[in-house]
Amino acid sequence: MKNKENIVVFSAHSDDFVLGAGGTIAYYQEEGHNVTAIVFSGGEKSHPWMKESIIKRRRIKETEEACKILRCKTISLGLKDGQLYKDYQKQELEKKLLGFLEKNKPSKIFTHSNEDLHPDHKALHTITVELWEKSAYKPELYIYSIWNPVSLKTNYPTFYVNISKYFFFKLKALRTYKSQQIHISYPFFVLLFHNIIDGLKMRTKFAEKFYRIK
Repeated sequence: MKNKENIVVFSAHSDDFVLGAGGTIAYYQEEGHNVTAIVFSGGEKSHPWMKESIIKRRRIKETEEACKILRCKTISLGLKDGQLYKDYQKQELEKKLLGFLEKNKPSKIFTHSNEDLHPDHKALHTITVELWEKSAYKPELYIYSIWNPVSLKTNYPTFYVNISKYFFFKLKALRTYKSQQIHISYPFFVLLFHNIIDGLKMRTKFAEKFYRIK
């Protein structure tokens, strides 16, 4: 039996880790590894007409339901939507996250692409790279795409994961985000298309593609 690995997926908002790596998370869990999705923002700006406390609770609940389907752990940090990096610094989370990485020693970290157009996604990419550089422990570091399904500048090695057996779980997990059905419709259909295209490259039905940057 393979040695158990700890794997971490950084997610700017509650649904990003499912959109970008949901099938891969289900795959690693099925293989006996431990996956933790760390959600940085409460995503309260997705519904500006609602009280922030209400939408935050709702999105946390949706995240927990999605993680039950994917069988992974989840940690919600609750940083301010749209001010992720500023709030990250204000709350002095760097030390806490460095301690988490040192304790869990993940073999792999997945995070947002630096080409992503969303400012919170870009911010989380920066945070992840800073953590990696300051950490004494150096896991493999991969990026996934949400709002930049076509990479224009990336020349890093490509890493594909066959998610054919787990694509159903990705879809089921995404359906738990009832509050985000409109917001995720575009990235969902674009990423679905790319899961098919990437699957063809692996000669399988569905695959998720990542780039290894460290």
